Amino acid sequence: MRKIIILAGCVLAIAAGCENPEKIEIKTLREEKTQLTRQIEQANTENEQLKKQVAVLSALPADGRLENLYHLQQIKITDYTNFYDKDKDGKKETLIVYIQPIDGERDIVKATGAVDVQLWDLNKAEGEALLRQWHVGPEELKKLWLVTLITVNYRLSLDLGDIVDKIKTAEALTVKVKFTDYLTGKEFEEQKVIKP
Repeated sequence: MRKIIILAGCVLAIAAGCENPEKIEIKTLREEKTQLTRQIEQANTENEQLKKQVAVLSALPADGRLENLYHLQQIKITDYTNFYDKDKDGKKETLIVYIQPIDGERDIVKATGAVDVQLWDLNKAEGEALLRQWHVGPEELKKLWLVTLITVNYRLSLDLGDIVDKIKTAEALTVKVKFTDYLTGKEFEEQKVIKP
């Protein structure tokens, strides 16, 4: 009889430790409900912020909104643009291009856009003149804004890869830059001759 009581006690203890599948499902549903409630609260908060933005924008005069933003007029490739030996091994494996977007007031502005850079050796035959080209999109470009005591500009560090030896023998190379302004869709081009 004693063995039966002990056995029954063990069975009850094991049964109490195991959760009913219905209880597990209820617990999972409660967790999902909590997550969905948080998502709804977050969406409502974002919705309120957007409503405030729409109200502010609607109050601005319609004819003056874009006129009060910057108007990019040109870009400038600065004199610091050149080839650099990053790891001090005697090979200039990096082309660093400094670009200044300039507005109508002659101020340098952090314009949002994309940049295409080409490196040319204009002394070569037509099919061989373009040595390399790069594209920098807006997400990457905004991280390349550089402010120093001397100047403000975008600083693009471009890997030369397999054309390092071609640069050593060149007398002068041409860097061409095309900046696409994402505010207006306009494209600005500039080029600069550099000596390796």
